[in-house]
Amino acid sequence: MSKALPLKDADYNVEIVESSLPVLVDFWATWCGPCQIMGPLIDTVAEEYEGKVKVMKCNVDENPVTPSKFGIRGIPTLLL
Repeated sequence: MSKALPLKDADYNVEIVESSLPVLVDFWATWCGPCQIMGPLIDTVAEEYEGKVKVMKCNVDENPVTPSKFGIRGIPTLLL
């Protein structure tokens, strides 16, 4: 199970804008090979920085609004 929290379009304001912690977002998709390779690294970062950085994963296929806000054109993309 992933240590990173899922980010849904509907939760953008609460999880990102109103967060008291810096937020690292991994934009990914299930069909993306490089995204799958990055997954364990993202989980390690989430574990090591727990309480200091909120680590989230946004599935671009299920949540198209949030990636478009940031102009995401390729995945994996990580934004802090």
